[in-house]
Amino acid sequence: MKFRITIKGRVHDVGYRPFLLGLAESLEVDRFFADNIFIDGKQAVEILVDDEEDKVKAFVDLIRKKKPENAGVEEVEVEEYDGSVMKTESYYRYLTAMQLAKIATYGGKMLEKQDSALSKMDEMLLKQDQMLLKQDETIKVVKEESEKTRTELGKKIDSAGVKVDLVGEKVDLLRSDLREYMEVHLSRIREEIAEIKEALRKAGIM
Repeated sequence: MKFRITIKGRVHDVGYRPFLLGLAESLEVDRFFADNIFIDGKQAVEILVDDEEDKVKAFVDLIRKKKPENAGVEEVEVEEYDGSVMKTESYYRYLTAMQLAKIATYGGKMLEKQDSALSKMDEMLLKQDQMLLKQDETIKVVKEESEKTRTELGKKIDSAGVKVDLVGEKVDLLRSDLREYMEVHLSRIREEIAEIKEALRKAGIM
């Protein structure tokens, strides 16, 4: 008995073909083939099986009940088939060759990505070195400016100290002049008060 079975859904790159081969070998199916295809742009797996009726029906039942862990089955179609189907052991060698070719292709792409990543890393390291160089130059300029500022600030502080001393001297002089002025005027006021008292006493008012 020959059947053509189509499984639709998320069935690519989930290990579906090795899984189906394992089912076929567990039932000792004589002839088996499976391949990834697209139907109307959607993922599908096409399976051809040829053996005694009880084995083929048991295989179909297993397909309906089981699937790989990461697969998503939407539909399973079963129809009679009248073409040729390769031996199961031949399909094992075919699948192994396809998987090795796939690994080689992916390996080549991974190496290309790795080379690209290393190239970008080298560019990043170069930019980092340039940034560190600029940072060193900036730190040097900041230190020089800081030193200049300190020197100028020191000069201004010294100048301000001199000015403060001068102001202090002027304040002292001002205080001395004011004290002398006040003492003179107070002396005059005392003399005038004494004269007024004497005049009042002579007039008999006091």
